[in-house]
Amino acid sequence: MRCGWNGPLPAPGIRTIREMRPVLADPTCAASDPLYYMYRDLARSEADRRWLCNHRLRYDITVIPSRDLCGEHVKTKGHYHPDNPVGTGYPELYEVLEGTAQFLLQSRRLDDVILVLASTGACVIIPPGYGHITINPSPDTTLVLANLVSTAFESEYGEYETLHGAAYYVMSDGRIIKNLHYPDVPPARKCTAVKGQGTAGRACAGSIYSLIGDREALAFLNEPEKYPDLFKGLLKD
Repeated sequence: MRCGWNGPLPAPGIRTIREMRPVLADPTCAASDPLYYMYRDLARSEADRRWLCNHRLRYDITVIPSRDLCGEHVKTKGHYHPDNPVGTGYPELYEVLEGTAQFLLQSRRLDDVILVLASTGACVIIPPGYGHITINPSPDTTLVLANLVSTAFESEYGEYETLHGAAYYVMSDGRIIKNLHYPDVPPARKCTAVKGQGTAGRACAGSIYSLIGDREALAFLNEPEKYPDLFKGLLKD
């Protein structure tokens, strides 16, 4: 795998077309497998692995080759995060290692939908209370993403499966189509993630892997209620 990863790399989890059909714009799509690869719980050293484990964190890499899924850009399945013990949703931190990503975020109350464009080197924080999918909009470039996330929860896929995907489908011809299984939702706002800017501070100042060992920089992933200012303005147009 490219993108500078020089640590151990276990066999990936593979997302198949059978698993993805319930959330596609065309659920009859007959695309071939695999669609994308998920390398979970990575570390470059045993010391890094111990630190991550002791702080209830996990570093992952996801590889999404460019694909057209019957007129729709290839994407991840989509999920929400549950609330932590004090009632605040767990966030997540992403970095685009290679390629260009679109993150389609939607609040659990469905009163806000945001399409975030992020190029190589940019980072995106998924705020508490937002579900998300990641899209590779490139016709010819593989998307490689890293993420840091709490290990204190399991992702919740059920609402995306029940409602046949996110509130909108991002099509290969550039259209953004409303998913008719949803009630009325606002139009998708668009914004761009820029490396090192905004209120994300140290979390987006450089490679997110370099934050391993920095408890203060990553504590928000388990205790977001203590860092409300971190999320202010992250999703402004």
